[in-house]
Amino acid sequence: MIEIINLTKTFDKFTAVDHLNLKIETGEFFGLLGPNGAGKTTTISMMSTVLLPTEGEIRIDGNLLNRTASREKRKLSVITQEYSMRQDMTMEEVMEYQGRLYFLPKKVIRERTEQWLEFAGLSEYRKRVVRHLSGGMKRKLMVCRALLIEPEILLLDEPTAGMDAISRRQMWNLLRQLNQQGLTIVLTTQYIDEAQSLCNRIALINKGKLNTVDTPDHLIEELGTFAVDEVSEDNLVSRYFHHRADAIGYLTDHPEASMRATTLEDVFVERIGNRLSKK
Repeated sequence: MIEIINLTKTFDKFTAVDHLNLKIETGEFFGLLGPNGAGKTTTISMMSTVLLPTEGEIRIDGNLLNRTASREKRKLSVITQEYSMRQDMTMEEVMEYQGRLYFLPKKVIRERTEQWLEFAGLSEYRKRVVRHLSGGMKRKLMVCRALLIEPEILLLDEPTAGMDAISRRQMWNLLRQLNQQGLTIVLTTQYIDEAQSLCNRIALINKGKLNTVDTPDHLIEELGTFAVDEVSEDNLVSRYFHHRADAIGYLTDHPEASMRATTLEDVFVERIGNRLSKK
C-alpha cells in the first residue's frame, strides 16, 4: 500500500501540491487526473524521491519513503514524460546499462532483457539504436527498462504522450497485462479516455488540491449515465440524466439535440473544467 499523508510541495511562494492525502492499494491501477499545472507530475516526482516534500510524507507498506530508504526505493520504478535514454545506444545496451546501475548479475540482465523485450514485442529490434526508434517503440523500451529491476510499483507520468492511436492501444494492453500480474501502477495522463479504460480508481486534482477519489464508473453514475448535447451558435451544452427515459423525453422537446453515453471526460469538465472556464 502507498500512503500519501499531507503531502505538500512549494516553490518559493507557489504551492504545487497542497496537503494531498491518498491511499493506493497494492495491485491497484490508480490514476491522477487534473489540468495542466494541477500538481500531477510534482506528486510523481516526490513519489520517486526526485523531489523532496516541503511537508508531509509518503509511506510504502507502512515504511517511510525517502532518499536514504533503499529498500522502499527499490520497490519503485518510474517512467517520465521525457525520453531519458542515450540516443546512440541499442535496446540491448539500454537494458544492460540499467541492470548495471542496480548491480544485477550479467546473466540476470540477459534473461530479463529477453523476457521484457519479447513481452513488449521489441525483440526483433534489439540491435537498433534509440535514435532510429519510433516514439511508440521508445515508450515501450522505457517500460522494459523500468521493469528490469522487477519493481512492485510502476510510476507513469503521461506514458503515451505523443503516441498515435495504435501505439497508445498497444501500450494500454501492455499496462493491463502488467497490472493483472499484480504490479501496482500509478498513472498521470492528459487522455481522460485512457484513465477511464485503465484505472480502478482515479483522483481528480486541481491547483494541487484533491477534488475527489472514486472509480470512473461511480463518478459517471453520479453525474448521470446518459448525456444529451445541444449545439448553439457559439456553445455546446451537455445535460446529464440518470434514466434513459428522461433523456429521451428531453430529446422529444429538443429534436436538434443528440444523446450519447456519459464519459469520464464529462465528469472532468463538470468538476474541474467549468471552474477553470469561469475564471
